[in-house]
Amino acid sequence: MAPWLFLIVTVVGALFTFNAYLPQRRTGPLIVPSFFAGWLTSELSAHHLAWQLVASVIFVAAGALDAWPGWLGLGISFASWAALLALRPLSRRAAPVAEAALSAGLGPDYRGEIDADLLEKIERTPPPPQLPLNPFRFKRPDVTLTRDVAYVPNGGPRNRLDVYAPSAGAANAPVLLQVHGGGWVIGNKKQQALPLMNHMAAQGWVCVAANYRLSPKATFPDHLIDLKRAIAWIRSEIAGYGGDPNFIAVTGGSAGGHLSALLALTANDPEYQPGFEDVNTRVDAAVPFYGVYDFSNHYDLQAMSGMNSFIGKYVLKKDPMQDADAFRRASPMHRMHPDAPPFFVIHGSHDSLASVEEARHFAQALQQVSKEPVCYAEIPGAQHAFEIFHGLRTSMVVQAVDRFLAWNHSRYRKTG
Repeated sequence: MAPWLFLIVTVVGALFTFNAYLPQRRTGPLIVPSFFAGWLTSELSAHHLAWQLVASVIFVAAGALDAWPGWLGLGISFASWAALLALRPLSRRAAPVAEAALSAGLGPDYRGEIDADLLEKIERTPPPPQLPLNPFRFKRPDVTLTRDVAYVPNGGPRNRLDVYAPSAGAANAPVLLQVHGGGWVIGNKKQQALPLMNHMAAQGWVCVAANYRLSPKATFPDHLIDLKRAIAWIRSEIAGYGGDPNFIAVTGGSAGGHLSALLALTANDPEYQPGFEDVNTRVDAAVPFYGVYDFSNHYDLQAMSGMNSFIGKYVLKKDPMQDADAFRRASPMHRMHPDAPPFFVIHGSHDSLASVEEARHFAQALQQVSKEPVCYAEIPGAQHAFEIFHGLRTSMVVQAVDRFLAWNHSRYRKTG
């Protein structure tokens, strides 16, 4: 019995490893399980290797090698372990890819344009951990967290935000607004971008993570209106937390990538600011992660064939065939204009849920339209939501975002 059980377990482990390299995309019901398997394996490869090793030791001690299925399982395990180890150098490729994206978008000497004090902070930041034992440890002693601040007077329970600020205090610090993902129907400000926000707060930024109303109860553009109200709150209140209300960057992943890109592209649009039309909702930079950029699927690039039907039924509550214009207006792909702020578009090459082809097309099209820089980094081997965990790839991408934001803040300091 042990040899056969061992063989079955090793095949399952090998399938996880195989899926990290070749996740399913555009294949209907396999997409979601492929995402979860690839996500957990590619970003936690050392932990995945550890459980396979422990399981192998237990099975061998139980007599798994007493028959040929056990020896076959052991051979499969060796191949799986070698492939898991090879994921480490693949993760390290995130650093040169992100650096090449910044150099292409901002200029080869962009580091020389970062103010000396900001560059010094970046250069003395410790190198990324080679093997974080606890990828879920996010709290830092140099970051103070204030939770559940209401940003809409008499607003609902979703109109709350968290503020991450340097424990040593701050004054006129640049502000980063984080928008969580979750397919516009789930998600929470406490769950995502924690490595990025804690890192930036430790670098002297004030970070704001906002909840917003969710579908199906909420109908777009409720989500976007809430986030613009969060910007209005930042303009009026963030100085009390040490932030500069005149410099706001925005970031977010997945649905948050879509919404953060829309925030950047619909500044001061009265359609999305009912009752607060006079508030300046412009942002100074945008860093969308693995976003969805075209609700209309005009270019047929969506990863999942039923995505625009889902969006139509639960988010927009419109028919994509009869109300095509509403889908385009809700899409960053169709809201580009020359006065867009600088963008750093980040997407994983192995994303199963949000199309990397769509992200690539969005960045290329925006480069042709915008007067400001547009950087695009396609992170090798990265799945959807790759930067939720602490890890080598996450740390490298977070540091690249730090440099992009420092470049933008330096320009703001010089020009206002």
